[in-house]
Amino acid sequence: MEETDLIREAAAGDRNALETLLLSVQDEVFSLSLRMLGDVQDAEDAAQEILIKVMTHLSSFRQESAFSTWVFRIAANHLIDYRKGRFSQHPLSFEAYGADICSGREKDVPDLHDVDEALLERELKLSCTNVMLQCLDAQSRCIYVLGTMFRLDSRTAADILGLTPEAYRQRLSRARAKMGAFLSSYCGLSGTGVCRCKARVAYAASQGRIDPARPAYHALQEQDAQNFTDAMERLDALSQIFADLPAYRAPESSAAWLRALLVSPDFLAVING
Repeated sequence: MEETDLIREAAAGDRNALETLLLSVQDEVFSLSLRMLGDVQDAEDAAQEILIKVMTHLSSFRQESAFSTWVFRIAANHLIDYRKGRFSQHPLSFEAYGADICSGREKDVPDLHDVDEALLERELKLSCTNVMLQCLDAQSRCIYVLGTMFRLDSRTAADILGLTPEAYRQRLSRARAKMGAFLSSYCGLSGTGVCRCKARVAYAASQGRIDPARPAYHALQEQDAQNFTDAMERLDALSQIFADLPAYRAPESSAAWLRALLVSPDFLAVING
């Protein structure tokens, strides 16, 4: 079925069409949420809220842009204003993150035993790149994510964010400059930074940044993590550290939540409302 037909039938109350439509954007919504919020559980919660907004506002979609652009606009506005996440309660800055990297605290933490060290090192690399994004203010972060990770053209990204293409490109350039300066000084993946993920795995676990028993990122990747991290370490351009991050699937629990919602009294109330 064509997307336009799905949208029309979903807006008319067809549950199967609505499920198909929401599942088609679920991974992108979750992936944007994760990069904007830096925490898997926060991202899952926010993605569910965004999908509910998409569902309840579907009748207002006039097809003046691509459906995915419309969904991105809803998601971006929701995430820029999101105040319930871990990092909205405890804001992070490049200065604080750099100070933590240079603190030497990892030397005071005993090594982990009986763990897959290579897997946890990859887990920390993926976690750290998403956490690092939290050092940008929310709008700059969204600009950077849309341009660098989702690789949207400036006209589409500007439309999503309510900016002119020229303003979007200027702000993207400034965000890239800030991130590039931090990466070159601190991130070992840049080839010049002082941090090495392998040396900080135990420290990260002690701080709750990764969970050796339940590596959250390992379950979300759509492509092989080892190939991804190996490729990252061969890259020269600092922006490619983010541009080549793997795509993430929404957790299976999210799809189960969505299907349960669509047969719930709440869904019927929305459709009949």
